[in-house]
Amino acid sequence: MKSFQLAPMSEADRKMIWAGFAIALVLFILPVFGSALIVDKLTLLMVYIILAVMWNLLAGYAGLVSVGQQAFIGLGGYFVLRLVETGMPPFAAIVLGGLFVVAVAWPLSWFVLRLKAAEFAVAMWVLAEAIRSIVMFDPLVQGETGRSLVSMNAIDADLRRTFVYLLALVAVVIALVLSYVLLRGRLGGESQAIRDDEEAAGSVGVSVMRVKRIIFIVSAVGCALAGTIWLASAITYQPRTAFGINWTVFMLFMVLVGGLGSYLGPIIGAVLLFALQEVFGDFGAWYLAGVGIVAILFALYAPRGIMGLIQDRIGHEPLSMQQSLFSPTRFDA
Repeated sequence: MKSFQLAPMSEADRKMIWAGFAIALVLFILPVFGSALIVDKLTLLMVYIILAVMWNLLAGYAGLVSVGQQAFIGLGGYFVLRLVETGMPPFAAIVLGGLFVVAVAWPLSWFVLRLKAAEFAVAMWVLAEAIRSIVMFDPLVQGETGRSLVSMNAIDADLRRTFVYLLALVAVVIALVLSYVLLRGRLGGESQAIRDDEEAAGSVGVSVMRVKRIIFIVSAVGCALAGTIWLASAITYQPRTAFGINWTVFMLFMVLVGGLGSYLGPIIGAVLLFALQEVFGDFGAWYLAGVGIVAILFALYAPRGIMGLIQDRIGHEPLSMQQSLFSPTRFDA
């Protein structure tokens, strides 16, 4: 009887992973020689990468298309304000603020994950708006006026900038490593089975709700951490901005253009969005129109995104989360 084993990682993928670690190492020492402007710009890019990776984890692998992830971005920033108000050091609050979102995401998951497709997407948007309204009623936030993270202003500007940058970089590395480990393991196979056919996945023993809940909570925490890092960089918290639908628009653009359901696609999409903002950001409404046109062109002519074009070109997807089987030369009796 012929036996099968999981195919080992290709040499090209190994080199790509080592190259990624080398890039991360260079980025870790960048504040030593980089200007303040470069550090601030790269911090924003890292926030985009975290958001793209988290939304891809949710929609690209578990099939949970959400247009309300801004709920967790805004909640992350709100929890930072609340924790700082209790006397917690701001740097600690930035980390814990993201983790505290579990207290909201876990109970929500018991309800929203029972909804199907469009129902789930709409429910998440409605919940985001409802949570924003609740946060605005808190006297600490002062409605649409918002509130500044005053305690951050008391810290030396260069120290604050460097810490926020390093925190963002660590968060990106953790997000990428965690998503890789999850998706290359059993959970990744189960989530993709649910995405392709939920009923069939359940019929072969996949715990559908358990897998969905894990992915949902991990994505929520990742988005919340991105929100806390963004607040630490921007200093000012305004509910309309923190809970703005533009965050989800950015996530949709980055993942769909980069390549939905691919590992490297969200990173490429985040870099592309960042580049478009840098080049055309001063054009106001024309910039937004340009982003929309790019998204439409990809939807019409490259529905699998940039990674799909790369796959067609080289014949395989780099760092694919889909594992293949091969038969060794020996045979079992």
